[in-house]
This record gives sequence, structure tokens and C-alpha cells, in this order.
Amino acid sequence: MKQSEPSRRQSPPARIALWQQLQQAARLVQDVLQGSSAPAVLEAMPLELRAGVQAVGYQTLRRLGMARWLREQLVPKSPPALVDALLCTALALAWRDDGAAQGQDRMAEDASRNTGDAELQATAPSATAVPEAIPESTPYNAFTLVNQAVEAARRHPRMRHHSGLVNACLRNFLRAQQQWQMRCRQASPEHDPALLSLPAWWLQRLRTDYPEEYVRIVHAGQQQPVMHLRVNARQMTPAQYLEEHLLPAGLQGRVHGRYGIWLDRPCAVQHVPGFAQGWVSVQDAAAQLAAPLLLQALQTRLPQPAWRLLDACAAPGGKTAHLLELGDHDVTALEIDAARCARITDTLQRLHLPAHVMTVDAGHPESWWNRQLFDGILLDAPCSASGIVRRHPDIAWLRREQDMAQLAQTQHALLDALWPLLRPGGVLLYCTCSVFRAEGEEQIQAFLSRHKDATRLPAPGHLLPASVSLAAGLGQNGSYSSLKNPAQSSAQMIAATQLLDHDGFYYALLAKIE
Repeated sequence: MKQSEPSRRQSPPARIALWQQLQQAARLVQDVLQGSSAPAVLEAMPLELRAGVQAVGYQTLRRLGMARWLREQLVPKSPPALVDALLCTALALAWRDDGAAQGQDRMAEDASRNTGDAELQATAPSATAVPEAIPESTPYNAFTLVNQAVEAARRHPRMRHHSGLVNACLRNFLRAQQQWQMRCRQASPEHDPALLSLPAWWLQRLRTDYPEEYVRIVHAGQQQPVMHLRVNARQMTPAQYLEEHLLPAGLQGRVHGRYGIWLDRPCAVQHVPGFAQGWVSVQDAAAQLAAPLLLQALQTRLPQPAWRLLDACAAPGGKTAHLLELGDHDVTALEIDAARCARITDTLQRLHLPAHVMTVDAGHPESWWNRQLFDGILLDAPCSASGIVRRHPDIAWLRREQDMAQLAQTQHALLDALWPLLRPGGVLLYCTCSVFRAEGEEQIQAFLSRHKDATRLPAPGHLLPASVSLAAGLGQNGSYSSLKNPAQSSAQMIAATQLLDHDGFYYALLAKIE
């Protein structure tokens, strides 16, 4: 029998209840604490749940230390791991700012505005499938949150016998919320609960490296990240993209830096005009400095139309692509992991850019180098990723203090292995997405002490997250040559490039003496 027209119409997407989001967010938190990365956990979830769970889970991870402290006070005897994670999730979402802790996150936003991971955004549900429990920018109703957390426990076979505990704990918190939050502040370093939301060793390292700024760095890491686009310079200017494509699509933004666009509201990449065609890429504003820094330094020292370049740790290929967007260079891109190397190829194919992509260990050039010297080398070295915790809050809980020595050793070895591959007069750009001095300034100072044929050129040094201040430094042409101090302050460099929001990065330019 032929169906009537209404019956053949597609039903609207099912809306996802808060208890479902809480269940999966608790699983995410538990898995991160057991050593799994958040993106990997999310990728294994049903497609319709990913965006909402990411919003709830990442919000929880940004406040996890504070939430764990509260749980320990409310339930001194540790419950099973998944129940513990559910309680911490609910407590993190129930926390209300009262002005004592500046810069705290707003509550999780709807799935269409989530910016935690570009790959996940690409597969996130559209705005028509936004989970009903994730409001635009307002806090959850406290008692709704409690009821839904209890429901999450009741409906899960490993938690149903602990639903009473969940109910009692959360209602105890709500009955005396101000008092509990006051106790949390009193127990916190400098009476700032935000400082509880990082592992103690991480906080201590920040305090040692930046005694005057570490509190601000912590708060910056708890903010939801801005979504930045990098406009393909082969296609158009940022102003053209904004006026001709972004605004007509109903998306608001502003030109940010020389090649960037700052979106007023983050969105899934499939909704970004021209993303599939290679017009734009998703890349943080600080990361967009890498290619121009290297190319401008080469233009000063080795002026020519194009150069032979090496991107030594290139995945997922954003900086490789930016180098090629800015000129017809001969670029070799390396990555030790085959799966990550495939992402470089995918990135270049989307942008219609050519490069020599190799799955090799950059630290052992004897296995892949053809003895032709490079004009320029970009070394985005493996690091703690301490500068991008606002974007990937699981990082702070996955890293261990003992990892730092191994990472520093890897950075040391890569610098020493790649330096002989650089021609005299050439330039190496060393960068990390870290704010720790051991992975930045200390690493470069040690390198310069070992290599007397190296000299330092002007570069930003440590860029602290959102560290924008007074303007200084660059001329209208965007050249860095006017900066006299090679270790120029981050505030000067960032202000000079007109960046108003960015992750934490480190940049050092090293030239080989001829």
C-alpha cells in the first residue's frame, strides 16, 4: 500500500535527554583518568551523542580538580570509579561563580557551538539535533541537574545501586552550596578554586615559571576556546572571505591577524563556507604565526621566490599547508606515526597543495635524508601541550610529571639531529604548544650553548594564553625585523600582530652562521 505523503516525511531528530549526556560524560571523565584521550573516547561513541558529551565532558574536565575536592568532602569514602565520575561531572556543572574567581567558564554550550576538536566538529550533529539539556549560555537548573544525574545512575547497570548516594551527595551540596564553595575557596591555593583544577605538579611548575602570571594562565586555560579560521592565501584574503562568503552564510566573525578569522560563534566545520573546497582551515591564531615567521626570516637572509623546506613533525598538516599557501616551496613533511601521517595527506588533498609526505622518524635522518640541505626547517616538537588545555582539557590529566624529562630529551635530540640538515644561512623555527619554560626558553638556551654556529633571530618566545597587551613591535608590512630583542616579550609580539585571543605557544628562530 502506498504511504501517504505525511507518513513518508522524515521524522525530526530525536532530542537527547540530559541523563544520557551525563552518563556518557561520566564515562569520558573516567576513561581520561584511566589514561585514555578524550577525542579517542568520543570517537567511539554514537555519532548523535558526541557533540553534547564533548560539551559536558570538557566543561567537567576544566573544573575536575575542584569537583574532586568537593566530592571527597561530601563522600569521604570513594565510590566506584564510574559513580565517582558521575558525581564529579554533576558537581562541576552545578558550581556557580560568585565573582571570587575571575575568568571562570560559562556553562557548556550547545553542540553546534562546541570547539573542542576540529575532527569531532566535522562529525557533530547539526543544530537540529542539539541535545535539549545543553543551553546556549545559561547554567543548568540545579534541581533538574540533580534529578537527571540520579536518573543517569538509575538507568546504568553499574550505577543503579548507587543512585541514592548520588541523590544524597548532590542535594547535600545544593542545600549549603555557598558554604561548600566557601570551604573550597579556603582550601584552594590563594583561595582561588580555579587553582584546584590542575594537578598539583602542573600548578607548581606554572608557579615556578611565572610567579607573577600563573594565576592568569590557569584562568585562561579554563575558558572555552575561540574558533579561528585560517584563510587560504592562494584563494582570497580574510576580508574577502568574510564579506563574500562568511557573512552571506549567516555567520559572524572578524579579521584576526594577517590570515585569520575569529568566528563569533563556533560551528561545525561542515557549516563553514568553503571548508571542503580548501578555502579555509581551522587553526588557532598563535599557530598561524609559524609559517610567516619562518618565511619572513628566510626572505631576509636568503631572498628568493621559493625555498626547500622541512616540516619535521608535521601532523596533522596545518603548518605544512600554511607554508604552501604562502608560496610554491619544495616542502617535505615528516611524521613518525602512520595514521597521523595520513592526516597530513588528507589536509593537503583538501587544500589542493603538493608536498613530499613521509612516514619516518625525523630524529634519525640517516634513514630518509637524501643529503640535500634545507633552506628552512620547521620543528614543531612533541611537548606537554600545556598551552592548549583550554582546547583539550584532558591533557592536564593525561600528562604525568615524569613525562617532562622524556619530552625535553626528545626535543633536545630532534634539535641536534636536524641542525646538520640546515644549509649555512638557513633558518630553523623551533616551536611547541607549551607554556613550560623547560620546553621553550630553557631548551633553546641549552641548544645555543651546544651549537656555536647558531645565532638567534627575533621571535615571540613564550606566548602565554590570551596574553594581549599594548601594541608594539611591527611595522605596517608585518615584518618582525624591527624587533631588536630576539627574546621579545609575548605581549609585544602578539599585540603587534593584532591577535586578541590565542593558545599558549613558544617560538624561537635560529639561523646557521655562514
